[in-house]
Amino acid sequence: MNIPENNVPRIVVIGGGFAGISFIKKLQKEKVQVVLFDRHNYHTFQPLLYQVSTAGLEPDSIAYPLRKIFRKNMDFHFRMAEVENINPDNNTISTSIGSLKYDYLIIATGTKTNFFGNKSIAENSMPMKTVPQALNIRSLMLQNIEKADITSDEEERKRLLNFVIAGAGPTGVELAGALAEFRKGILENDYPELEEEEMSVHLIEGLDRVLPPMSETVSKKAQKFLENLGVQVHLETFISDYDGKTVSTKDGKKFETATFIWAAGVTGAPIKGISGEALVEKANRYRVDEFNKVKGFKNIYALGDIAIMETKEYPKGHPQVAQPAIQQGKHLGKNFRKMLKGTPMEPFKYFDKGTMATVGRNKAVVDIGNLHFGGAIAWFLWMFVHLWFLVGFRNRVVTFFNWTYSYINYDRAARLIIRPFKK
Repeated sequence: MNIPENNVPRIVVIGGGFAGISFIKKLQKEKVQVVLFDRHNYHTFQPLLYQVSTAGLEPDSIAYPLRKIFRKNMDFHFRMAEVENINPDNNTISTSIGSLKYDYLIIATGTKTNFFGNKSIAENSMPMKTVPQALNIRSLMLQNIEKADITSDEEERKRLLNFVIAGAGPTGVELAGALAEFRKGILENDYPELEEEEMSVHLIEGLDRVLPPMSETVSKKAQKFLENLGVQVHLETFISDYDGKTVSTKDGKKFETATFIWAAGVTGAPIKGISGEALVEKANRYRVDEFNKVKGFKNIYALGDIAIMETKEYPKGHPQVAQPAIQQGKHLGKNFRKMLKGTPMEPFKYFDKGTMATVGRNKAVVDIGNLHFGGAIAWFLWMFVHLWFLVGFRNRVVTFFNWTYSYINYDRAARLIIRPFKK
């Protein structure tokens, strides 16, 4: 694999998401060798993937080269590869490009889409966890609208313009709001042969309200925002099947659609080699102690979405969102600096900075402690926070320009079918 052998500890990090990059940044000046593995050569700002899929942003606005992030690290090496197996007995990992020995292993593999064992949904729906998947959704959405514009079959036009989203968590709510705004701002201007009312957006949720992880106050506000945009919200509705043309629910509802987006759940993305009490199989996450060390191992750690740290406040682990991942990554990086100096590590304590979701133009909801509010102020706060956490100055500038342009012109400039989607 051509990684030089040095007389310093080798730390192998699997995953270049929020947790992984936050951890590595804290080791910039330390005398350690860091080797990062990821399937892609870029970090993805996942909270804004929905804007790529709905033509609000180009992918290079939310992605950033991993090698560029760590240019200043003293002994950093990146390998674009799939890690296939962990061998704890001899401290090695097996990858698609060979094996490598480690002194410390940091697992930050995040999550993958959870289809709950439904093969037809897995084969026919559109997930949205990666940049390529978001681009697939963008292409399919635009392709279906183009097809609807030229068809004379009314039933086919209705199916092509019917967009169904499963899951009313933050991703589903933000997708539904963005599609509704696309209908309002783009359809009547770009497609004069189509009526705005012909495009429908359905949001389906199995629980009794949208945004279940957030407070009931903001949940009601978000649903009202969605309905005012024309989104049809279906609560306490469970999807049983999608054959590529029809979404079926357990209570007998049918939705004829050519675009079915699955945002109804995630599960951990563990790696073969660690099992037993260290792996919570139901959630596919690693059980860690207060220092993010995987239970039963001396030199293996897990961060972010893949880790379950059971505490009194969070008996089922921390929420699988960006902030716990960022905070755990930074904290473990600081603890490694302490360990290298021979001083004791400090236990991790999560600081909840709040939760937010945007529904559309001047429409967002925020939970911060006992504060629960929505509207334009929440929307500007949402924009500021997301710009702040984007990686790279250029990405912040480009994203801010795109948002300003869209706000003034009610436009979505990235509606390009660069790579046509084929099932």
